[in-house]
Amino acid sequence: MLTPLDIENKRFSKGLKGYNVDEVDDFLDQLTEDYEKLYRENADLKIKIEESVKDLEHYKNVEQTLQNTLVMAQSTAEDIKSNAQNRADQIIRDAQSEAKRATESITKEEFEIRKRTEELKRQFGVYKAKMEALLISQLELLKDNKSEEE
Repeated sequence: MLTPLDIENKRFSKGLKGYNVDEVDDFLDQLTEDYEKLYRENADLKIKIEESVKDLEHYKNVEQTLQNTLVMAQSTAEDIKSNAQNRADQIIRDAQSEAKRATESITKEEFEIRKRTEELKRQFGVYKAKMEALLISQLELLKDNKSEEE
């Protein structure tokens, strides 16, 4: 690729009926100026492209990091949810087990109270029968004493 300096330093050989040297020099000066401007713009654009490529790579790395972080966060959230569910299930199982033990204990106490109540009723019946027998025997004695006294 020609540089602006190549254009500026280009010399043409002169012939008998050649171009007007002043016109050619003016044209070459204008061409050199325009070419130099384009050459600089091109160099600036190449630098900007390189910077853009570097930025793009940086943002791709950031995106990859964010994606990895998101995947890790999702995995962590799933683990936390699973652990919470397992803990909740364990709490429910423990509560059910405790309720079952309490129910069994209450049922056993109820059975013992009923058994004791039946025993007391039976003892009361025996005591009542003994008292009736005692009263009847006392009444008989009184009747016998009364008959003897008469």
